[in-house]
Amino acid sequence: MSSDLEKGSSSLQSVSQSESDLENTPTSELKDPLPESKPQSTWRRLISILKGGGETRGIEPVPLEERQPVTASTSLHMLLMWFSMTLATNNIIVGSIGTFVLGLSFKDAALCAVFGNLLGVCTVGYVSSWGPVSGNRTLIVGRYFMGYYPSKVCCAINVLTNLGYCMVNSVVGGQILSRVSGGQVSVLVGIVIVAGLSWIMAMFGMKIFAIYERFAWLPQLMVLCVMLGSAGPKFNFNIHTEVSRGVLNAKRMTFFSLCLSIALAWAPLAADYYVYYPPHVKRWRTFTLTILGCGQAMLITILIGVGLGTTLASSAEYRDKYGDSPGGLLMMAYDSLGGFGKFCAVINVLALLANNTPSVYSMGMNFQMLGDFFRKVPRPVFVTFSTVIYAASAMGGRNQLYEVFKSFLPLIGYWVMMFFVIILQEDILFRRRRGYDWSAWNTPQRLPMGIAAGAAFLIGWAGAIVGMDQPYYGGPVAKLAHGADLGTWLGAGFTFISFPPLRALELRFIGR
Repeated sequence: MSSDLEKGSSSLQSVSQSESDLENTPTSELKDPLPESKPQSTWRRLISILKGGGETRGIEPVPLEERQPVTASTSLHMLLMWFSMTLATNNIIVGSIGTFVLGLSFKDAALCAVFGNLLGVCTVGYVSSWGPVSGNRTLIVGRYFMGYYPSKVCCAINVLTNLGYCMVNSVVGGQILSRVSGGQVSVLVGIVIVAGLSWIMAMFGMKIFAIYERFAWLPQLMVLCVMLGSAGPKFNFNIHTEVSRGVLNAKRMTFFSLCLSIALAWAPLAADYYVYYPPHVKRWRTFTLTILGCGQAMLITILIGVGLGTTLASSAEYRDKYGDSPGGLLMMAYDSLGGFGKFCAVINVLALLANNTPSVYSMGMNFQMLGDFFRKVPRPVFVTFSTVIYAASAMGGRNQLYEVFKSFLPLIGYWVMMFFVIILQEDILFRRRRGYDWSAWNTPQRLPMGIAAGAAFLIGWAGAIVGMDQPYYGGPVAKLAHGADLGTWLGAGFTFISFPPLRALELRFIGR
């Protein structure tokens, strides 16, 4: 993206917002449009220093005059951005869970990965299409479906989601750097390195991030080809675990849900990366390019992980040599390549930055969406705070990464699927004909009350709880299904059934 699109804007109103709109906006939600005459704080001076290269825009909509013009290369840039962000090393770890941790055969795990991922990226593609249309970040758009206040709950949950996601990436990167250095760089130091580099790019916002993502995919794809050539002959396509049909189906469903959830993690962020594109970009184009970029990259990495998992599961020698940590799994892939293999592993760490940075960037936005007090705090403060929190969490959880993956990813699927169901039903059943006034993004009186959405969201969580299967709790329905994690599906189903009648009643008696 060109630099003129990344300049901060002191106005919180969209280009279409009129004076009457501003009169209806609560005083507490407005920022003084005039320059401040008082001395600048330390943080504001820091922002001024970074202004030449950083992005100071907050959560306000991007005006039309600051949108990126559509060129012949626009589609390619959109596709490469998603391909680069999601061609991530952590997806390899997720793939290995199917065969190494759950004991599925290669065929079973691969089929679950393909169809679970396909469903997940379709969700991401749909949500991403709201970015050019509205000029708003994803969870600001969520206010039009969830209501002004209930949407803040989603912002808080998404902050926790991305903290966990970045924590996982940092641990994987730290383990790789430690093994590459032969232990001279500890896992703790490796975590700090990954978190620090992610922080730098997130501080500068979409400008440096977009440039990095445009090229980061190429070296990562090359080393993945090297990895496949080195480890592919060791894949065990005949491995399988002798279990009953019911237990086997439960494992299949669990892994299917994991592959769905790794894609769903991007849905609450998806529109954030398209707000600088003009509204006349066709929604089908945004949807298709997102699916192509995101889906292909995820499938490549997850399927490689499925294959590596079969190698580790079938070889006691490799388990003794590399252990059962994700970092060891990746180093096993370069087992016969010596120093060149270590170089390739470092490139895998750089790929984690391409995956980590957008999450850190969006977390800063999500914090500002929580309320007027948070919106007054500069985004870099939240970026820094988030980085410290997830880096500290990564240090504490560095030895239980597979357990974290198995417990953390399904939780993402639970809430994101419920959120998506509400968006889809509200758009198709209630809002499609009436349209959207994007100038009302920060005016609670002109947005839905959110009673129906909030109630349906809670009902959905009730479904998720009775269907979940986690180390800390197993729902009654999950126990009947031989331990299959059905939380995502029951949560979505309960929300799907409850939201339309509740929303119809809300419109009838409240009118918005």
